[in-house]
Amino acid sequence: MSNKKVTPRGAYPHTKRVGDFIFVSGTSSRRVDNTIAGVELIDAMGTKRLDIKEQTREVLKNIDRNLKLEGASLADVVDVTSFLVNMNDFAGYNEAYAEFFNAETGPARTTVAVHQLPHPDLVVEIKVMAHKKSS
Repeated sequence: MSNKKVTPRGAYPHTKRVGDFIFVSGTSSRRVDNTIAGVELIDAMGTKRLDIKEQTREVLKNIDRNLKLEGASLADVVDVTSFLVNMNDFAGYNEAYAEFFNAETGPARTTVAVHQLPHPDLVVEIKVMAHKKSS
């Protein structure tokens, strides 16, 4: 896993620590090179396939990377808020999410539909709150 991080697209930090709590800003599947995971060009006319599972996995990996910079990990996440552009993607999102979190021991979660995200190729954005004792 690379230690490079994606540059925020605004005047905000990826993470904000307040005591033992770490707040992670809304995170997408955008990579360090500004490409977006889960986007496949499928024809010469520019038609794209947007893969909710791949995007969800990449979002959670990006969040884990940012948490590691604070000395934490996904295991320390206590609350998740997810934003989906299309609730028809819920099953795929839920399947990929379950690869990272367990229903019994994982964080509390809220999932909402939104009209759009900051880039037309993004289908999911996730923000989390983690709890990890300060060093």
